[in-house]
Amino acid sequence: MAYLGPRLGPSRVFLSGVSALRLVSTAGMDDMGLAMSRSSLERLEFDNVALKKLPLDPSEEQGVRQVKGACFSRVTPQPLTKPRFVAVSHQAQALLGLDGEEVVNDPLGPEYLSGSKVMPGSEPAAHCYCGHQYGQFAGQLGDGAACYLGEVKVPSGQDPELLRENPSGRWEIQVKGAGLTPYSRQADGRKVLRSSIREFLCSEAMFFLGVPTTRAGSVVTSDSRVIRDVYYNGHARHERCSVVLRIAPTFIRFGSFEIFKPADEFTGRQGPSYGRDEIRGQMMDYVIEMFYPEIQQNYPDRVERNVAFFREVVLRTARLVAQWQCVGFCHGVLNTDNMSILGLTLDYGPYGFMDRFDPDFICNASDNSGRYSYQAQPAICRWNLVKLAEALAPELPPDRAEAVLEEYLDLYNRFYLENMRKKLGLLKKEDPEDEILITKLLQTMHNTGADFTNTFRSLSLISCPTEENSEGEEDSVKKATDLLIEQCASLEELKAANKPTMDPRELAVLLSMAQSNPALFQMISDRATIARQLERLSKLKDLMETTQEELKTKQAEDWTSWITQYRKRLARELEGQSDVQAVQEERVRVMDSTNPRVILRNYIAQNAIEAAENGDFSEVQRVLKVLEKPFSSQPGLELPAWVGGGGTSAEGERDEGEEQQQEAATAMPRNPVPYDSKPPAWANEICVT
Repeated sequence: MAYLGPRLGPSRVFLSGVSALRLVSTAGMDDMGLAMSRSSLERLEFDNVALKKLPLDPSEEQGVRQVKGACFSRVTPQPLTKPRFVAVSHQAQALLGLDGEEVVNDPLGPEYLSGSKVMPGSEPAAHCYCGHQYGQFAGQLGDGAACYLGEVKVPSGQDPELLRENPSGRWEIQVKGAGLTPYSRQADGRKVLRSSIREFLCSEAMFFLGVPTTRAGSVVTSDSRVIRDVYYNGHARHERCSVVLRIAPTFIRFGSFEIFKPADEFTGRQGPSYGRDEIRGQMMDYVIEMFYPEIQQNYPDRVERNVAFFREVVLRTARLVAQWQCVGFCHGVLNTDNMSILGLTLDYGPYGFMDRFDPDFICNASDNSGRYSYQAQPAICRWNLVKLAEALAPELPPDRAEAVLEEYLDLYNRFYLENMRKKLGLLKKEDPEDEILITKLLQTMHNTGADFTNTFRSLSLISCPTEENSEGEEDSVKKATDLLIEQCASLEELKAANKPTMDPRELAVLLSMAQSNPALFQMISDRATIARQLERLSKLKDLMETTQEELKTKQAEDWTSWITQYRKRLARELEGQSDVQAVQEERVRVMDSTNPRVILRNYIAQNAIEAAENGDFSEVQRVLKVLEKPFSSQPGLELPAWVGGGGTSAEGERDEGEEQQQEAATAMPRNPVPYDSKPPAWANEICVT
């Protein structure tokens, strides 16, 4: 036990032995009392293996710089003024052996979990990595705002399933938004309330959806300010500095291995540690030994070990992106520096869950080309794996890597089909025509503008055709059609959705250029982008010539056709089953535990952000509770906290230090909708960059 009280000097002389004994006894009791009153965060047991096993930058030079021959640089987090909790995830804190309620009530909690104070045993550092951004090698990137605090030993009694996924026996903790690092480039190393709340909520939402992800333990805000131009339109404003506590086995990513890259043939940039091949070997040894111990044990030959490691990364990546596609999640910035070496969802920036199904859905308003659109994600993840393979050579022989990459598409399709069968309740048989049924479902959703999440959730309400079913086939199909029509878009919604995003004059110029000067056209645009714009124009033209009644009739026809096929497939599920009722019940149970009732839609996050910017943190906390049980109905948690309450919140949930911000205050009177409903009309105005 560390001694915290005043120590008696060795040369101290006492006139009375009794007095001396009394003083020593009192000091010992003081020591025990102070130790018992220590913050639980001060009792975390750190074992910062990454800093022992991987090269550490010897320079203590302040400011942005190229970091050569190192994987980490020591940094000093910059304290915040009056840090305070916005929200704490009790379940994420439990990974570290912490009691969430105790953390919330700890006066030092916001300081320690924002980096404003450094916990005993913590060794703040920033990780050096590179990355391909939008297909181009960007050179050195690194933790420009994130700060490694250290690795906390897994507490005794942790869930064995979590230990299986994290065999290292430690959880790396980071604070994101703690200030400048050598990798901050032109930025200030700070994050603001809106981006911090989005990362916090989505990290936890993904975990409870069953999608592999980094975790978020807390979000802290403060009186410190930075200036941000939210939409890059010249209307900058002061925003509060905020910090997210992030938790994962490791935050090493594909880009971590790109620091050895030679000069890129297109950009001319090279990795800061080019030529230091021995460090690549160290990094591979560290990652495999710590996080893939079975591979380390089973493959004594180094090359075979490295191939097995890469094969596992390919498998985990294919499984991850299949899960994204099945919950309608779009990452937004799938650069190589945002891809986890463990197959976790990493770095929540301009992400988005799809509302109306659209394969071309782009959640990041800055992604003008649609490189990271929803339907592009599986192919982009494979492209990133190719770049990882290049970065691992010669430790990973290129010919062996190429053979492993050939497995990716089959792996992805297998995971995707497996998930989709559960979403449709196809559990007893694997019919070769299931892929066609799934494809037709998505086509119907796209044509009718159906809500992705709510349509899948509704499918468990469609009955299986049985002999005992008193309803006729026609009535059953009509009932199911009426159910799904409720999730379809109106004529005005479809018109708005199909409006071209490109100015008509710009489109005309590009079309002309594609014919007259193809080389110049290729430099400033691409045929896929133009094709999407022309397709939108064509659909919009058709919609302009359609009435609402005609649209609804067409939507009903489309759904009737698909539901008829679906019910025939459900009938085949029952063939040869002795207990039809049990099969039906299992189908509904699996579907309702696979198709979420609630996801973190942009408008839900926006409501929470605006309330928090107005000083009310209760909506962030409420949304977290809702997202912790995404497959269940939670009585009393159907609507935002401020509905009917005039924006008031429970004691301890309002930030007394926050002045009323006009933008947030004027946003609150919007007509509320339940968390599990289709988004309101104003949600279309949300722009995430």
